[in-house]
Amino acid sequence: LALHDALPILVAHEQHGNRREGLLEITEAILLAVVAIATAWSGYQTGKWDGHQASLYSLANKYRVEADTANTLSGQQRLYDTTTFGFWLDAKARGNEADAKLFERRFRPEYRPAFKAWIALDPLNNPKAPPGPIFMPQYRNAQAELATAKEHQASEVFEEGSHAREQGDRYLRNTVLLATVLFLTALAQKFKLHSVRLGVLVLCGVLLVIALFFISTYPRA
Repeated sequence: LALHDALPILVAHEQHGNRREGLLEITEAILLAVVAIATAWSGYQTGKWDGHQASLYSLANKYRVEADTANTLSGQQRLYDTTTFGFWLDAKARGNEADAKLFERRFRPEYRPAFKAWIALDPLNNPKAPPGPIFMPQYRNAQAELATAKEHQASEVFEEGSHAREQGDRYLRNTVLLATVLFLTALAQKFKLHSVRLGVLVLCGVLLVIALFFISTYPRA
């Protein structure tokens, strides 16, 4: 009689255990599915940001090469301006107006406004005049300005590349966090005690929520 009375209780207990086991398995399956999707997305974004970083660094190097080229040409033009002005000044000092006119015609177009402004100060008789046209505010060198602009561009693009690298590193760290969740979820399946198994799954759920929060706040490439 006692066995007959206990049998329904045992069956109910077994059914309850099976139902709890089934719920744990469903929870684990959902966790694994979400982790797999989140890991794939984090890995994808890491690759995208790394590619963006490489592209920006390459562009920054291009701008720096262009800046170096412009700087070199600017130096050559300044040397030409100084040399032709020196020849003009020597001819002027010797009273050779023909040679002075010849060298004046050889001045570069963007040098002439500074030269005319310098001449207007009567520099040969005015000791307060600047030493030469290149010291005048009217003096311009397009290549020097281009070099400055390219250096500025290179610095800005390089900063953008550094920002892209930081974003890629964030997604990479998030991938590591998701890998931890994946490991703990797999580890939970090894425990026979439901309480321990459930505790590990709760920890996995908390870590997964944190990882998903990071993904939702990180910028996308």
